[in-house]
Amino acid sequence: MYAVLLGRGQFVALLPDAEVERIRWGEVCCIIMLKLLKQIIICFCRTHSLCEDVSSELQRVISVGGRHASESQTSSFTGRGAMARLSRFVVSVRSWATRHTHHEDQRPDSFLERIRGPELIEVSTRQSNIRSFLGIREQPGGVNSRWPLARFNVNYSNNTNEDKKEEKKEVKEEKKEEKKEEKKEEKKEEKKEEKKDDKKDDKKKEEKKKEIFVIDPSSNIYYNWLTIIAAPVFYNWCMLVCRACFDELQEDHIKLWLFLDYGSDIIYIFDTFVRFRTGFLEQGLLVQDEKKLRDHYTKTLQFKLDVLSVVPTDVAYLKFGLNYPELRFNRLLRISRLFEFFDRTETRTNYPNMFRIGNLVLYILIIIHWNACIYFAISKLIGFGTDSWVYPNVSIPEYGRLSRKYIYSLYWSTLTLTTIGETPPPVKDEEYLFVVIDFLVGVLIFATIVGNVGSMISNMNASRAEFQAKVDSIKQYMHFRKVTKDLEARVIKWFDYLWTNKKTVDEKEVLKNLPDKLKAEIAINVHLDTLKKVRIFQDCEAGLLIELVLKLKPTVFSPGDYICKKGDIGREMYIIKEGKLAVVADDGITQFVVLSDGSYFGEISILNIKGSKSGNRRTANIRSIGYSDLFCLSKDDLMEALTEYPEAKKALEEKGRQILMKDNLIDEEAAKAGADPKDLEEKVEKLETALDTLQTRFARLLAEYTSSQQKVKQRLARVETRVKKYGSGTLSVGEAEDEKPEEEKTQ
Repeated sequence: MYAVLLGRGQFVALLPDAEVERIRWGEVCCIIMLKLLKQIIICFCRTHSLCEDVSSELQRVISVGGRHASESQTSSFTGRGAMARLSRFVVSVRSWATRHTHHEDQRPDSFLERIRGPELIEVSTRQSNIRSFLGIREQPGGVNSRWPLARFNVNYSNNTNEDKKEEKKEVKEEKKEEKKEEKKEEKKEEKKEEKKDDKKDDKKKEEKKKEIFVIDPSSNIYYNWLTIIAAPVFYNWCMLVCRACFDELQEDHIKLWLFLDYGSDIIYIFDTFVRFRTGFLEQGLLVQDEKKLRDHYTKTLQFKLDVLSVVPTDVAYLKFGLNYPELRFNRLLRISRLFEFFDRTETRTNYPNMFRIGNLVLYILIIIHWNACIYFAISKLIGFGTDSWVYPNVSIPEYGRLSRKYIYSLYWSTLTLTTIGETPPPVKDEEYLFVVIDFLVGVLIFATIVGNVGSMISNMNASRAEFQAKVDSIKQYMHFRKVTKDLEARVIKWFDYLWTNKKTVDEKEVLKNLPDKLKAEIAINVHLDTLKKVRIFQDCEAGLLIELVLKLKPTVFSPGDYICKKGDIGREMYIIKEGKLAVVADDGITQFVVLSDGSYFGEISILNIKGSKSGNRRTANIRSIGYSDLFCLSKDDLMEALTEYPEAKKALEEKGRQILMKDNLIDEEAAKAGADPKDLEEKVEKLETALDTLQTRFARLLAEYTSSQQKVKQRLARVETRVKKYGSGTLSVGEAEDEKPEEEKTQ
């Protein structure tokens, strides 16, 4: 007896030996029959693809059949009805082959079937009749488990043309559905892209909308608004305290005060909106985002003060009446706008010192005004005329007038704060306390104010004092050296001319704190038009003109001064800014030509044109008729600028050569000759100096190399001695540490 184990839900049975041999014999017969059928079907195949499909199907059936035959309980081809089952199998295979040969064009793609695997299709009525005729019984699984091959044969042998058409229709429908789904997805993607584009457009529109009107703090609009807002602030600081202390002033002009008060409130509210639209710089750019502007303003202390300043505290008028203007004291919290207006005006005005003095006087008057109002209020609280310190009794007609009340209080306040003159002594403790506070305020505030006034006055006279110190030092020098009276008088007149015409300012000293870019722009604005009048500079590059403009130096000559004499070495060229110069003969009297504003001379002598008959010598005498302002450009400055512009240098030399040729002042043979020996000498001297510097550097490097080489040799010698002493082994850490101090000593 042998035990046979079947898989996938099958059971175990014990079979006799004879039965096992019959099973094996049946398996062999089945395999032989299947191989024969395979050869027969291949012969009937019409195309190569069909043969491949049939062979693949049969191989799959054989493999599955062989695997199941070895594992089955009993062979399907053994026992009772073995031949009947074998004949039914042959019929099913034959029907399957005929279906594939006669309906080749209607069969589905075998490649798709291989991928999808065998699909269990419902058995048709014809298939069920065949099964009932052949006597095949179906088990609950739907396929006879005793014949595993039948599961695969059923799927491919009994399919009808209708089933194939249905399959084709299903495939076509699936393709159509896939195409529809793809189109739907494409439409969805297009819609998404359109939505994204719409969102981007909306964002752009929102960004455009966010670019609101922003006021630049450095613009004239902002300054004009500061002028407007400063008026109600100054009004509140001057009139509120005065109206609160002097009842007649409030009662007699109630309508005027209400109009001014609520007019200032409207300006205050509008100023709050202006604050929300006032830009600020972030990374050098003016912020124009509404949210950032709002956040920047709301996070400041000034925002809280501005909100408090527009709180409608005058609603309390309904309870207390209109004669309590002190309820509006919260409007004083916007004083920062007044200070900002003063600061902006100080930077914009052309007379800053005068404005500072006027500003300090205004502060003094406001302090005296407030102190006078407080004095009158304290007198009213204590009682008019109760003692000698308070304001006299108002029942007296002389002291009952409003003007006398204010002027008397202002007089007392001025005497107290300035500590000038005598005031009635206090009587009560409250009076003593107020006078002490007044004295302290007067000492502290007026000491600061007087100190500032003194510094401003000294600054106003600083330039005059500096200039006068220069004049005094020169006078002392001329007196010490016993200079002639005539020359001394000319020097003093020259200084007077400079001071009266405001030409004592040293431009380099004034502009030294500016960046180079702004210096260049100022120089271009002042001197470029004058420099362009020179013929040789008219067609030069803009960069060269800017370099030359920065190198122009203003000079002033007094009447009778010689700017240059015939035969002098020309080291400068001159451009006349203001004044008149005369080209005179050697006697200094005869005038050939008079040069006026915009004229220039000396440009040829600073170019070193080769072949010039005059060389770099002056060819005429030029004398100043009156006081003359000239711009001077030195030869060294010109050559320094031309080193960066070699083409401009060639063009200038060519222009100068043409001018000399017109005046017949050039030697053509010398011009065509080789280089000037003087230039060669200068070049040789420059090479010698460069060689000297190279030699010194080489000597320094050589000394460093020799010292480092000696140190390396010493270290190698120490290493050799260590190796000889301790062998080829590595030195211990302690020995290496002992070696370090020795090396330091040798170094």
